[in-house]
Amino acid sequence: MEIFPVRSSKELKEFILLPWKVYEYDPDWVPPLVYERKKFFNKNKNPFFKHSEVEYFLARENSEVIGRIAAIVNFRHNQFHLDKVGFFGHFEVIRDYEAAFGLLNAAKDWLKYRGMEVMRGPANFSTNDDVGLLIEGLNQPPVIMMPYNPGYYIEFVESFGLRKVKDLYSYFFDPQIGFPENMLILSEKFKKKGNIVIRNLNLKKLDEELEIIKEIYNAAWSNNWGFVPLTEEEIDFLAQYLKSFVDPNLVFLAFVNGKPAGFSLSLWDINQVLIKTSGKLFPFGFLKIIWNLKVRRAMDRARVIILGVTPEFQKKGIELIFFTESFLAGVKRGCKVGDFGWILEDNLLIRKPLEKMGAKVYKVYRMYEMEI
Repeated sequence: MEIFPVRSSKELKEFILLPWKVYEYDPDWVPPLVYERKKFFNKNKNPFFKHSEVEYFLARENSEVIGRIAAIVNFRHNQFHLDKVGFFGHFEVIRDYEAAFGLLNAAKDWLKYRGMEVMRGPANFSTNDDVGLLIEGLNQPPVIMMPYNPGYYIEFVESFGLRKVKDLYSYFFDPQIGFPENMLILSEKFKKKGNIVIRNLNLKKLDEELEIIKEIYNAAWSNNWGFVPLTEEEIDFLAQYLKSFVDPNLVFLAFVNGKPAGFSLSLWDINQVLIKTSGKLFPFGFLKIIWNLKVRRAMDRARVIILGVTPEFQKKGIELIFFTESFLAGVKRGCKVGDFGWILEDNLLIRKPLEKMGAKVYKVYRMYEMEI
């Protein structure tokens, strides 16, 4: 078996397509869109690479690719946190200890050579993307933009010597049980008392809206563990990906006395459609997606993917207002299952109101690290 860095377009294609081999017989895996993954991993197209250095590695045995990993130095992370943390991510491997350890060692050695003192992950590529290893809630499909992995990955990373640094929670909420009446009343009181105005995203003025969102985003999450400020190019890159299926009725902006104060983004779980495809648009994938989106209307699950309030206006009830507005809009548009995540295990400002409204933790993702 050999571990080697990706150097050709052929090898990059093998890197991108490996999950189709790992999850070939897993009915819960959701294949991503291949064209989107090609753009995401392209170092000339994804703006993440303008401030980070990344090496892709493959594991091959008997001419067959059996594993992959990315080693990542995110300079913006280290400048923001004043540390020397390197990351591993996009880790996929068949059930083979030698291959798993070989890949993790390759990432560790590459990071150490570049002066990193800690290896942390999985991060695909940063906390602004999907992160963590699914350790609880396996054997059910992932929701949009959340990771998924076989259970044996846990044994691999822990046997390698990686240890927990932080857990991330996803909450399940059944809208059919209703929203607590007292919380609905409290939400309205917060609006009036704080002169808080909530409105939906205006897609017709998306460029102007993005300027407001950029201002809110990097302020609202600045105190969160692992936070990395997004560049303007990264926000634009993400917006281009999301705008094709975002529902503006599930996106909210909060203002206090006219000043931007918070942002909440919920997305319909397109994974409910993608799971019925191979990840390829042609020849039949595109037709399947259109059929499920337009004819069958297969999506009845939504994920609250982003919910943040700038430090100046935190603890003034805006978080609860966002939950309330998201619930009311979701139910009105046919949502039957709500997913809230991921949420840091120690983020009680968000966890407490979720639990009061009846949401339950149903998935746990773990970030690991080790000194190198």
